[in-house]
Amino acid sequence: MTMSSSTLTRRALLFGSVGDRGPRPPWSVTGEDFGTRCTGCDACIRACPEQVLRRAADGLPRFDPSAGSGECTFCGACAAACTTGALDSGQARPWSLRAKVGEGCLPASGIVCASCREVCPELAIRVPPGGRGAAWIDAARCTGCGACVGVCPAGVVALSEAEEVCA
Repeated sequence: MTMSSSTLTRRALLFGSVGDRGPRPPWSVTGEDFGTRCTGCDACIRACPEQVLRRAADGLPRFDPSAGSGECTFCGACAAACTTGALDSGQARPWSLRAKVGEGCLPASGIVCASCREVCPELAIRVPPGGRGAAWIDAARCTGCGACVGVCPAGVVALSEAEEVCA
């Protein structure tokens, strides 16, 4: 099935249903270098203890928070298994992904929900008490691990490139 750009959803992009646009594994080299260096050998996928890396339609590995444990622990096993230089654990940060809460967050509609907050290992998610607003992400604390994405019953939590990553 071919999807036009007007029918793409954040969820479809994140979960890879449109092919090869999902987030790359942590410590991926930037730009075209990743696609040039990665051979699609699946060593990183096999090495991932959390089982959150999957082969995308383009043959390259992608991060899928709906798979495995749903969360990247940044253990470095994927980068250690990569022999081509496509994943470089020498980088200061594994990636610049951060969680974002989109429209439709249940607490914003007065529905009690704190699923994302409860699974966040960094305590980066705040939910106003009593359904008085949407959940929000403390970008300085968020690592982009993806734990919050798959548990959102409304499907409105996604990962995206942070505009600026705080040190």
